[in-house]
Amino acid sequence: MRPTGPLHLGNYHGALANWVRLQAEYECFFFVADWHALTSDYENPAPIRGYTREILLDWLAAGIDPEASTLFIQSHLPEHAELYLLLGMITPVPWLERNPTYKEQIEQLQNRDLSTYGFLGYPVLQAADIILYKPFGVPVGVDQAPHVEITREIARRFNFLYGPVFPEPQVILTQTPKLLGTDRRKMSKSYGNAIFLNDPPEAVAAKVATMITDPQRMRRSDPGNPEVCNVFDFHKLYSPPEVVAEVDRKCRTAGIGCVECKKLMAGHLNAFLEPMRARRRGYESEPQRLERIIAAGNEKARRVAQATLEEVRRAVGLR
Repeated sequence: MRPTGPLHLGNYHGALANWVRLQAEYECFFFVADWHALTSDYENPAPIRGYTREILLDWLAAGIDPEASTLFIQSHLPEHAELYLLLGMITPVPWLERNPTYKEQIEQLQNRDLSTYGFLGYPVLQAADIILYKPFGVPVGVDQAPHVEITREIARRFNFLYGPVFPEPQVILTQTPKLLGTDRRKMSKSYGNAIFLNDPPEAVAAKVATMITDPQRMRRSDPGNPEVCNVFDFHKLYSPPEVVAEVDRKCRTAGIGCVECKKLMAGHLNAFLEPMRARRRGYESEPQRLERIIAAGNEKARRVAQATLEEVRRAVGLR
């Protein structure tokens, strides 16, 4: 993940919850992509270090187990940069220009100058990040599948030119539940509509109180339609099934008002987040523990990365 801010519920359901499950099935490598943050935020790099720590704490709080998974920081391993350089020598520019995310962000982030080599070439760095560890697969949402496909193409081209070194990673699709921000747009810190994993209970309650509900329900006595209500989508994720059924029935018959419905959901959401808050407090109280986890993860990742790079150098003819 790129360290561009603290993680919110959209990040949790979009990726992190799946990571927690996958670590029981696979040997997993999770890293903070701080070099990637520079591709779009190169003019303001100061917050990256702090956000790196925040993301690591969010991961651990959510249930990533440092005994089962490898956690590390991208920029601490220059092996990523060396493989990025070598892959850049063989990657055709049209492959990068057709990247749908590249086109989309150029259009959406018009307040930033993204006409840089680093931004155009970030899929190559991403490919290096992935294939350096010769993985079976990469867990992504369906919208991120094209990124893995570019990685597969780059690995295939390297193998064609220099011999079989890299397996082509598979896409491990993540099923993401419907979860919008408090204003019904995509949840994003840049939109100001996000509920963060480290928000205290009172902040969660305040944000939930502002959530948009059924736009057709103007008065407390009006029956509502939970199928178009964002708060009800949250209920389905965080409230017990019997509460969900009761809210559905009462909303349709005007038996519950939106204010009461929001307070009820906020309570269940806070109950869901409380174990994460407790784990986070434990790690925050022992800052040296976090440092030890990262040092151990960096070292384990480095051993794997160095072994792969030695193969790459020999294949290319640099040894």
